[in-house]
Amino acid sequence: MGAVPLTFRTTPEFAAKTDELARYARMTRSEYVREAVEEKNERTLAARIAFLSRTLSAKHLEINEEMHASVGDGLAER
Repeated sequence: MGAVPLTFRTTPEFAAKTDELARYARMTRSEYVREAVEEKNERTLAARIAFLSRTLSAKHLEINEEMHASVGDGLAER
């Protein structure tokens, strides 16, 4: 798949600082911004996965506790 342009508006100060940091990192502005967005995407995805994992874990624990509490309900012991 080919590259797709992604544009956004910013202040001249932000653009100048980004250019400066990109040069310091020996990268083009595009490479620098792409890497920064990729890192942000990875952090956001990791946070989402952690949230879903905690949510699922809590639900799983709740179900296990309900099942454990009902063990023996209605069953004759021998």
